[in-house]
Amino acid sequence: MKFTKQDLLTLLIGLFLFASCKDENTIGLNPDTDQTFSGSLIDTATVTSQTLLDDVTSGVGLTRHPLGYITDPVFGKSFASISMSLGIPSAAFRFGTNANIDSAVLVLPYGTQFYGDTTTSVYALQVKQLASDLSQEKSFQTNITFPTTGAALGTYSGKIQPNTKFKITSIVAGGPDTAITVVPQIRIKLNNTFVQTNIIKADTLKYDDLNSFFRYFKGLQVTASATNQGGIMFFNFTGTDARVDIYYKRQNATTTTAIDTVMTSFPISTSTGPVTATVGHDYTGTVIKTQLDNPTVKYQVTYLQALAGLKNKISFPYLKSFVADLKAKNGANAKVLVNKAQLVVDLNDGTDVAPFNAAQRLSLYNYDIAGQRANLIDNPSGTSTTFGGYFDSVNKRYIFSITDYIQSLVNGSTDYGTFLAPSSLTEFNLTPSVTSSARSVIKAYKAGASSGEKRLKLNIFYTIVN
Repeated sequence: MKFTKQDLLTLLIGLFLFASCKDENTIGLNPDTDQTFSGSLIDTATVTSQTLLDDVTSGVGLTRHPLGYITDPVFGKSFASISMSLGIPSAAFRFGTNANIDSAVLVLPYGTQFYGDTTTSVYALQVKQLASDLSQEKSFQTNITFPTTGAALGTYSGKIQPNTKFKITSIVAGGPDTAITVVPQIRIKLNNTFVQTNIIKADTLKYDDLNSFFRYFKGLQVTASATNQGGIMFFNFTGTDARVDIYYKRQNATTTTAIDTVMTSFPISTSTGPVTATVGHDYTGTVIKTQLDNPTVKYQVTYLQALAGLKNKISFPYLKSFVADLKAKNGANAKVLVNKAQLVVDLNDGTDVAPFNAAQRLSLYNYDIAGQRANLIDNPSGTSTTFGGYFDSVNKRYIFSITDYIQSLVNGSTDYGTFLAPSSLTEFNLTPSVTSSARSVIKAYKAGASSGEKRLKLNIFYTIVN
């Protein structure tokens, strides 16, 4: 028989593909010829869950900062405020001769998320001056409330539109004012007398450098309240859109009888000085308070809440007896190889209702031997695309792929604590999330649940190796 080059290539490819085909249940295994296998699924392994207060975390270095007030019929009250350093336009900045204010406005650009009600709730924001230099603070934990001084410098009241751009008038030096479109933002008018006295007329030495101004002006704080259900908005301080704009008139530098109309911006940015969030929750009178006060009771549902609110401790107490039972049936040398393991987290019916929709993403992590948070071995960098945790809005559930983690527990590794918590949709939060504010009510494990009944469930696809 005579083969062409093409025939030989086809034959080699065919042999390669044939040699590569294996039963999918043996993927990842390297069996010896004298080993025997059996494939099984268990979905009744006990999984316990307990509602816990989440940990206090840092309020600085955030991708977005929370501000708002929520009244939730299930989760009680939640609030968030922002404290921020105010920068200077430039080193050795000067307002010029005979400067007099026209107006001043605090500009807060919205971030990428919002949670709550934009339809009926009216939000009231208040701006005050900080009492101490924020840049000199040693701790920025989210449970710290920084003191303020004096009367309110500015207020805002109204509904919010976190996704709506609008136009403002931009002052153009030497030309006509121009209408420009700006990013979605809240603009809070500040007290003219305060700005004139404490910023425009300040000793020019205060503007020699940034630290001198920090020591002098301290910073600003914005707090919020809301009618009806309210909500938590988020603001972006990572760019150049957050600032205090001061519009004023001054004597022309060359023609003393002429007057210039000028606008200058004092930046508010995480790259300029500290910007930090303070958050808090009040669970008084809620079923959550009952669970927190009675931690040994088993409940049919448990609670998760972002904004450093609530987490769940998850445990797998059945795994040791599961392995022991299999060894008793298959011999002391039998090994359990986990082909696939999934943690299925079902949402409680009727709890995903606007404006309090379910969290769009959950995080799953464990404690290491030192009691520090660590990513599961299935998600070592926190960026795995197959790890899961995203909300399935059709089936109303979350699924995590935790094959390696369950294998490690089956092999005898110590579970120092496994935890479930809300995470921001756009980034996996190992630390308590304060860049999102959503919450979820989830089903607990139920012994003897019927097929298809919603519950917290661990699916283990395994093979016994003798």
